[in-house]
Formats: sequence, C-alpha cells, structure tokens
Amino acid sequence: MSSRAAAVTQPWGLIAMTDKPRLNHTPSFPVRLPATAPGLTVGLYGGSFNPPHAGHRLVSELALERLRLDRVWWIVTPGNPLKNTSGLPGLKDRMAACRRIARSPRFIITGFEESLNSRYTVDTLRYLKKRRPDVRFVWIMGADNLATFHLWEDWQDIVDDVLIAVVDRPGATLKAQNSRAGRFLARRRLPSQRAAALTRRRPPCWTYLYGPRSAASSTELRRRGVGVEKQET
Repeated sequence: MSSRAAAVTQPWGLIAMTDKPRLNHTPSFPVRLPATAPGLTVGLYGGSFNPPHAGHRLVSELALERLRLDRVWWIVTPGNPLKNTSGLPGLKDRMAACRRIARSPRFIITGFEESLNSRYTVDTLRYLKKRRPDVRFVWIMGADNLATFHLWEDWQDIVDDVLIAVVDRPGATLKAQNSRAGRFLARRRLPSQRAAALTRRRPPCWTYLYGPRSAASSTELRRRGVGVEKQET
C-alpha cells in the first residue's frame, strides 16, 4: 500500500507526513476488550482525552440517548507513534481521569488500542468487527473531526464499514457539513429526527446529532495548565 501525506492533528485517524509503511495489524500481546453480549449496540468514542472534560461526557450522553445505545466505550489511545508524545500523560493516568469524568456504568473506559499494532482507526474498527461480529458498533465523533475526516487513512472504507454519528460542536456546524467528507456523506445521511433508527441500518449510513453543546476543549485546558493527574503507584 502506498502512503499518503497529511498533517497529523489527532491520534485516531489522520496519517502523518511520512513515507513509512503501514504497521502490520497483528496484536503485540493479547487484547482485552470490554465485555459484550450478542445484540448489544455500542458507541465507540476514541481520543487521547488529554485531559478529559465535561464536554466528552455530554457527547456520550447525547449519543447514548439519541441513538439508544447500550454502552459507549471511551477508547483512550496510547498516543500517535508518528508524533512526539513525550508530554502525553500515561495511558493509565488518562484512563483514571476519564473514569472520574464519565461517572456512568454505561460509559466504559478502555485502553485496548495499546495492544494493537495499528495507527489507524480503520484497522481498529476492522479488528473490533472481527472479534465482536454480533455487536452493532457506531463510531462517534465531533463535528470538528468531520471537517478533516477526508484526511483519515482509508476514510471511505470507514464509511463503508461502520455506522457513524457526528455530534455538533460549537463553531463547527457549517464547516463540517460543507467539508469534503460532509459533501461525500450527504446522500448517506439519516435525518437527525430519525437518529434512533441508525443502529438498525447497515453502513454506509450516518447521522448528525444536535443538542446541548459544550465549549470545553482539551487544548484550551492544557493551555490554562489543567492536565491529567499522575496516579500513585
């Protein structure tokens, strides 16, 4: 597979300015996934969560309610191997911070991606579908990510492989829907008022969720010196 160059702005999807080959998608050691049961609907909400904040919880609550999900997994990434992660707090510290913010038994905090030899969302999703074929997964992302979704590795394959819910974010509504990915996805969009039917559809299908919005930003919190507390060992 030939590489494609783009600027990395977040660890889940974007490819980096590199010509390194794609990593072999073979787990480095056994991967422990959260427990599921056949027929469950699970939202997948991935990110570095550095730090997590109330806006992350608000997105999860909105998706849980509007999509009628059984669970939302907060997939805390170990960090992009193509970026300098020297300042990124440890995975366990960020997971602990997520648990304090999430405050719901239906929000499952997991760091399983650390065990995967993959840097791309598309590979993680394929792995999950293979391991849990009887679970209906929905990829959850903010509208700000939809605006750059076309830069993600194999982003059209993601569209074909998994249901998607895009949650409105302050200042991102028009930019997201007028983006390259937003225009590409327009014909596959399920109206927001029918969002509860999304998990009964087959990909490619997505919906845009409107609701209460939070202006909280991990970047802004870090700028103000608010970070992830280091856990005692």
